[in-house]
Parts: sequence; C-alpha cells; structure tokens
Amino acid sequence: MTSAPSLKRVAFLGDYVPRQCGIATFTRDLCEAVSVAAPEAECYAGAVNDRVEGYDYPSRVRFELLEKDIDSYRRAADFLNFNNADVLCVQHEFGIYGGAAGSHLLALLKEVRMPVVTTLHTLLQEPTAVQRKVMNEISQRSERLVVMAHKGAEILREVYAVPDAKIAVIPHGIQDVELVDSSHAKAQFGVEGRKVLLTFGLIGPGKGIEHAIQSLPQIIQRHPEVVYIILGATHPHLLASEGERYRLSLEWLAEEQGVKDHLIFDNRFVSPADLKEFISATDIYLTPYLNREQITSGTLAQVFGAGRAVVSTPYRHAEELLVEGRGKLVPFASPAQIAEAVCEYLDQPDLLQRTQAAAWQAGREMIWPAVAARYLETFQQASLARRAPARTAFAGWTAGNKQELPHAKLDHLVRMTDSTGIFQHAIYTVPDFHHGYCTDDNARAFILCCLLDDLGGHPPGARLNGLSTTYLAFLACALNRDTGGFRNFMSFDRRWLEPAGSEDSHGRALWALGTGIAHSHHTGQRHLCFSLFKAALARVEAFTSPRAWAFSLLGIHELLRTFPEAVNAITMREVITGRLVDLWNQCATTDWPWFEPGATYDNARLSQALLLCGDAMNDAAMKDIGLKSLRWLVSIQKTPTGCFRPIGSNGFCIRDGARAHFDQQPVEAQAMIFACLSAYHITCDPFWSREARRAFEWFLGRNDLALPLYDPITGGCGDGLHPDRVNENQGAESTLAFHIALAEMTFAQHPLPARA
Repeated sequence: MTSAPSLKRVAFLGDYVPRQCGIATFTRDLCEAVSVAAPEAECYAGAVNDRVEGYDYPSRVRFELLEKDIDSYRRAADFLNFNNADVLCVQHEFGIYGGAAGSHLLALLKEVRMPVVTTLHTLLQEPTAVQRKVMNEISQRSERLVVMAHKGAEILREVYAVPDAKIAVIPHGIQDVELVDSSHAKAQFGVEGRKVLLTFGLIGPGKGIEHAIQSLPQIIQRHPEVVYIILGATHPHLLASEGERYRLSLEWLAEEQGVKDHLIFDNRFVSPADLKEFISATDIYLTPYLNREQITSGTLAQVFGAGRAVVSTPYRHAEELLVEGRGKLVPFASPAQIAEAVCEYLDQPDLLQRTQAAAWQAGREMIWPAVAARYLETFQQASLARRAPARTAFAGWTAGNKQELPHAKLDHLVRMTDSTGIFQHAIYTVPDFHHGYCTDDNARAFILCCLLDDLGGHPPGARLNGLSTTYLAFLACALNRDTGGFRNFMSFDRRWLEPAGSEDSHGRALWALGTGIAHSHHTGQRHLCFSLFKAALARVEAFTSPRAWAFSLLGIHELLRTFPEAVNAITMREVITGRLVDLWNQCATTDWPWFEPGATYDNARLSQALLLCGDAMNDAAMKDIGLKSLRWLVSIQKTPTGCFRPIGSNGFCIRDGARAHFDQQPVEAQAMIFACLSAYHITCDPFWSREARRAFEWFLGRNDLALPLYDPITGGCGDGLHPDRVNENQGAESTLAFHIALAEMTFAQHPLPARA
C-alpha cells in the first residue's frame, strides 16, 4: 500500500482577514487550524484583493493577487510553483474571483504544479452555462472537492458528474466553546432579564432580515421581554454601491412595525472574542435567508456549535443541520411562521434547553481541530492522487497510439468568399460585408490553395481551382503597375480605400506569389504569379518593416526554388537578410536574443526567414541566428504546464517590461508551427517537430483556457483567445491561420518530395 506523503508546505488561497467577509475569516481559521494540527508543516496563504491598495495582512499571507487582474493570478501560480507547495487549498465562491463567473481563477489552476483541493462555498443546482463551464474546469483541475454538507456532494454527483472518489464532505469549522447559560453574558450588553434573538454576519438584502423584523409584533405580543440584536456591518461591496440604504430600510421598517424599542443594530464587523460574547448572550438565533441554494453558512455553523437554538428558513445547509430536534425550519419570507417557531421555544423552556444541548453535542464534530484533521487527510489523499498520470489538458485527437490530425473542412472559407475575394471579417460565422476585403487575407487564402493543391485530395465541395483563381485575381487587381505597390483594403462595392497598402501587406503578397510560382498546379496561375512578382519586387528595397522583409524573403525563397538563377531575387535576398542580421547584431543580448526591443506580432517569421535563407545560402551564422532566436521564442511562449501561449496582442512583450498573455492570436500559432517545421526539415531535430505540434494543439484546446478555437462543425476558427473566452467571430485571418497550419502539419506527417 502506498504510504501517505508528508506535507512540508501547505498553501491556502482565498479572501483573508482583515478583509471583511465570511470567506476571509474561514481561510484564516482553516490555515491556523491546520498549522496547529500539523506543526511540522509550513502553512501560508495567498489573499485575493478586491481593491488595489490591498489590506494590512498578517505574516501568514505570503502573496497577494488582485481580483480583476488576470496576470496577477499567473504570478501567484509562479510563486506557488517556485516555493514548492505540496498542496494548494483553494476557497471558491464565484463572486470573489475576476472574469466571467470567476474564470480568472482558472488561469492560476492551469499553471500550478501541486495537487489542488478546492473548498466550494457556493454550489449551484441550476448554474448558467458560464458557471457550469467554470465549475467543470475547477473539478477537472482539482484532485479533491470539499463540500460542507451531504447535499453538496449530491449536487456535485448529479449536476456536475463528479465521481464520489473526488468528493470530501467536511463540515464548516467552528471554535470549541462550552455550553453556557445565556443569562450570564447578558449584563454586559444591557439586556439582562430579557430573551435575546440574534442575527449576525455581513448585512445585505439576501439575509431576509426584514421578515424577522415583521415577525416581532406577533412575538412581542406574547413575550414582551424579547429583544432582537442585528449584529454586523453592511457588506463592503453593497456599501460601496448603495451605501446604507438596506440598513436604513430595516430601521424604518422597525419604526413602522412599532418594535424599535425591541431592536438593537450593532453596525460593525466584530472580532472572534466579541462574537463569542454575543453568542453566549443569545437564546435563539434567526437565519431568515432567502436563497434556498445556500449550501454553506459559517454564521449558522458557529451559533449551532455553540449550543444555541436556531429558527431558520430551509436553505440547504440549514435543512441538513437542523434535523432530529436540533432546530426549527420555517418557510421562506414568512414572518408569521418565524414568530410561531420563536414563541414555541419561548413558551417551552425545556424544549429550548433540549434543543440547545442537542445542537452543542452535534457541534463537537465541527470544531476546528476535528475539521483540520479531516482536511489533512484530504490533502494527503490529493497528493497520492496526483502521483497518477498527469491529466490531459485538452480534448486531443488520437487513433490508437498514432495521433491523427483533424480533417480539413473549407465550408467556412467558401462561405466567406464571393466573386471578388475573401471577406476580412465575420460576425460569428456570417461574412461581414461592412469591412470588405484586403490583400493580406487574399494572399493567405491563395497560399492555402497552393498547399492544398500539393496535398491533393481536396476537401469535398472546396472548388479549389475556382477559389485560387479568385484570390489570385484579387492580388493582380491589388497591384498598382504604375508604382509597383500593392493596395490593401477594398470596400464591398469594389473601391480601393487607399492609394497604397502597408509594407507588410506587400510582403505577404510577394510571399503568396512566390508560393504560387513554386506550388500552383495551373500553368496560367504560375505565369501570372511570376509576372506580378517581378513587377513588385523592387519596391521591397525601400521597406523599413522587419516583418515585411521576412514575408518578402519567404516569397523570394519559394521563387528561387523554381528559378535559382533569378538575379534580381538573389540580390534582394542578400540585401534584406543583411538588414535582419544587422538588427540582430545591434539588439540581441544573452538575456534578450531577439531582433528588436519588443517581440510583437508574427515574430516567428523573422527567425524562419533567416533560417531558410541561411540554409539556402550556406550561411551558417545566419542559420544559427534563425535557430537561436526561434528557440528563445519557444521558451517564452510556453506555460509552466507545457501549453503553447503566444505573445498577446494586448501589449506584446517588451524587453525589461511587461509581457501580455492575451489576446492570443491564431496567426501567432500558425507562424510558430511553420517556423518550427522549417527548423525540423533543416536540422532533423525532433525537438522542432514536437514544438510545432504543441503550437498546433493550441487551436484544439491545449491552451490557457482549455478551449478549442477551431470549430469542426463550421470549419472556421475563432478570432482569438481572450482572458475568459474564445472570440466567437470566425474571420478570414484566423480561419486561414488554422487551415494553413493544418496543411503544414499534414506535410510534416506525409512529406512530399517537392517540399522535403
């Protein structure tokens, strides 16, 4: 039998005191209890801040993250990995983490290397689609899920299909207190001789306190000695958005009901010591909460375990706890029923005393030492479970032991193309006429057609020859013969929107034409490509964009494979490669082996262009720059768990500065795939083929969100990966990026002599 692993470092994540909320208190109490139960283990916490300035945390808190800053979640994951935590215990509630339904938490869970135990403070029986997606991800990335009631385990099984082996039911921890007579503690609050009702916790509309106040006239009529204490500060988020409106409404209601003299508001977040005194003075605790789905209530657990009679609405936690004479349940929003239950206790002191004793006895299983021992057992089980084979981070594609590629489906590209060319953008899967066409995308589309021509076996209904003719015709129209430059943007009514396009669009057009010269299976297309290429080549010499140089070099490389004596192309290759090498020599250092002070877009094209041209020119130094820079790109575009993570377009990657993780663009994955496959063909080093596959798997869901961008139903590809979702628009650039990448991966599996 495998022995339980020793736990040297246990990390906790959640809100933390002095932040004022129930989860903050729970995280603190659990961390302290585990520390006492396992004195040999180093216990520390990470705190989630809901404000930029944070809080004055105790020394237990070793790291902090900002609720709405997704990068801070990744930095927290790095901290946990670096400090070799043996287990991470996460406190989960949808509202305390940023992103849709708290999805920012997933950015951390996807990168931590230690086993994860997640305590679920909220568990919805009818989640929204986004909440369900987040819960499923949390379940997948946690070795154990802790719920505080058996009803929670039932919901996990039935609603979220979580296996029993993954579920632990551990009650909410409470302080160990003696069962005392309430009369001894009342004097300090000035309520001696009175019967005390209590509600405490952060105040907000969901507490249903108005119904308890409305019950007071009926109670006071039979027991005029009753006083109702409402203890607790208004929830900070409610206070920030609405002020004290809810508390004031309760005070006005007390006046209207004529019970103002029987009601005490204590507007503060009380210390544990003060709370103990308030509970000691209490006879009956009221929880008139309105949300049936509430699976956990820390306040209920504390008062119940202290041996106080409870009158509660039947939310999930109360339903389970207040059985067998340990409390009373009343219908939601029913002041009359609250009054009847309270009066039944006050009318029968013996019943009240028996209920209190039964609650206190049941609460001994909930004291923190007992709860901490069960958490430690769960942590050890999670550590053993983590020794099993690692989880698959994405929905892969396998057939037996051989990995298979998806089948090409060009339906969406056909839908995006009319007689003029391919539309730039889509609104979901529908072509967006408003933005018209561009040379960039028609160049990419023509490259794809040439690659598919080489592969043969065109996808059904692709009409490949007709598509390639349309795209090449667009490029021919885009070239301004008078200037030798390509225009880029064309409106839906076929008007050019600019006299000249960007240097990058010109470079991409040359790349497409070079590809057509080398790979088109149609004589007329090859001849036209050659004619356009010659007319447009000279303009490149005046370019200043490194990426335009790289795109042009890729086109020149293809041209020279067919026409190796083309003097103008050879001369231009020498000029442009020289400029890229000069950039490298001026900028690259040991810590920053790159051509520029920032790594921005289509980065791998710079490495690929030098690598291919260096190999063709027998220039070892040039080839070495290509390999060295590409290997560095690989190293910085990878998560700790091994997923490809392209540099995000929302800020890029700046030397000695920040690095953007989002928005991740499909063209970056395609560029990395093509460059790595080029490196593999030249070096035969299997490292490069593995990296190409890693980047390709990004399209299929092996990424930060474990969500596929490629849609096999439509044949389209999402326009990017945002911090919390896939961009559902399937534009031309993104869809072409996937299909070109798929074609290149297919060549890698089934190389043809012409492309070896």
